Amino acid sequence: MTKEISLDPRLVADSVAVGRLALCEVRLQNDTRFPWLVLVPRREGITELFDLPEADRAAAMEEISQCAAALRAVTQCLKINVGVLGNIVRQLHIHIVARNENDAAWPGPVWGSGTRIPYGETQCADLIARIRSALAMRG
Repeated sequence: MTKEISLDPRLVADSVAVGRLALCEVRLQNDTRFPWLVLVPRREGITELFDLPEADRAAAMEEISQCAAALRAVTQCLKINVGVLGNIVRQLHIHIVARNENDAAWPGPVWGSGTRIPYGETQCADLIARIRSALAMRG
């Protein structure tokens, strides 16, 4: 059985559910400028990666790798950025961002860069379907 957690309202507002892996909720950041996944470990009260028990840290690293590879396969991006910031949203969440030399923030960081451009419903559904397929994940 998959453990339920409370997601920070800002994570919910800024992203769309993709699915679940063994440890993490997978979400798509709702910004067309950067294909961007957010992984949220289903553990209450965790704010730092090192706060996870050892087995969960190992699982998180594996899921980060799986999602990064899937995002690269789907987007054919030049580079994948992985970040764990938590300065605004304290709930542990891991950013996996597909980057290209022609993206809106290249070569700088995506955080705080410009104004978000949300996905249209069809565009979002298509990208989520391709990510789920690359992860061999059901909805």
